[in-house]
Amino acid sequence: MSHCELASKPLLQCLRTTYARSLPVVQLQSTRAFGSTASARDEAQAESVKQPFYKAPDPSLVTSPRLERKLLKSGVQPIGSRRRRAALQDSANIPFEQLPYQCFQEARKILLADREQKLKQIETERERIARLREKPAEEAGGELSKNSRLKAMEHHLEHLKILADINDPMVKKRFEDGEGDMNKPIYRYLADRKWREYRRLILVQRITQMKVVPDVLPHCDPTVDVKLYFNRRAVQPGEFVDSRVSVSPPKLNIQSFDRGEKLVTIAVVDPDVPNIEKNGFDYKFHYLAVNVPVSPTSTHVDLAKLAQDSQVVLPWLPPTALKGSPYHRLSLFVMEQKDNKPLDFAAVKEREVNRDDMRLRTLQARYHLKAIGAHLFRNKWDEGTAQVMEQLGIEGADIELRRKRVEPLPYKRRNPSSFR
Repeated sequence: MSHCELASKPLLQCLRTTYARSLPVVQLQSTRAFGSTASARDEAQAESVKQPFYKAPDPSLVTSPRLERKLLKSGVQPIGSRRRRAALQDSANIPFEQLPYQCFQEARKILLADREQKLKQIETERERIARLREKPAEEAGGELSKNSRLKAMEHHLEHLKILADINDPMVKKRFEDGEGDMNKPIYRYLADRKWREYRRLILVQRITQMKVVPDVLPHCDPTVDVKLYFNRRAVQPGEFVDSRVSVSPPKLNIQSFDRGEKLVTIAVVDPDVPNIEKNGFDYKFHYLAVNVPVSPTSTHVDLAKLAQDSQVVLPWLPPTALKGSPYHRLSLFVMEQKDNKPLDFAAVKEREVNRDDMRLRTLQARYHLKAIGAHLFRNKWDEGTAQVMEQLGIEGADIELRRKRVEPLPYKRRNPSSFR
């Protein structure tokens, strides 16, 4: 660059910033007018068109809780853990299986060799199962013994499938990113283990601490993850729900961890309906539906959209509480039907017609149901209860329950004359 160009460069920069709006662009262009690459102005315009990160956050790189909530409101789930997304911000975007770490690659070779061994065991077990199925029941020790052996061998086969993929880093990465296929045993196993580490413990604590078990059912061992939503808002077990919110039926997400489809019965029971005459509490069914199919991949159940002519026995009744009464425990149970066989809807509909004169344990024994999932939310008198009761035509909005004063025994009564 010549001395004249060096001397004129600051002058040209000053002219660009001062007279950019009035002078033609041709007069302010530099000597590099016929270059093959893009000019600095084009690059600046391209950068200005690109939206900033806070306006369009990347779900695989976002780490701010505020931006995470923004993504969730828009219906986009952040990918993986926050720690992993923070690490990816400074990484070179190398594929996971091609990370240039010698120890990592050597460990992958050992894991691949172990997986090949497990695949051979899986093929051997499948051949054994095929031979046993072809063998007559008389040679296998009877039909009962043959079915028992087949069941044990199939269970062992599923266990081998889990062992073949349990140490694969790519499997763990897909599961953490929420991209696991629930049709495969390994992802069902990982999801079940994650649920049992925290969410199941909270659920069992709530239903036992609040005496849902044994007040409603004598026993419940949850094996499916049940999530409850009112208007897209998740309700935690034992949470209070406003009466105006619970007017519409809730939506459920029933995640099963076993292979295949199940037919279940869904019941919502309130065991805290005050009975003034007997000075106690009665039961009331707020919802009852049968023959509801659930599977590991089909988890969404909308109680408002179930078939009225083949599934819904008792439609949704919004929960209400009288003023002055204790809070009501609205307990939801998911019960597996025996042998996954559908119940006779017409017979159930004809027999179970009274919401107030029915117990869930009686229903369970009558139709041989098994409780595999549960949830719980609470209801009490609030600002909208009177309006809800008026809309539904329920009497009692003008009644207030008060505790009856119990007179103390004579020897426990206070004697003011003896006071000093």
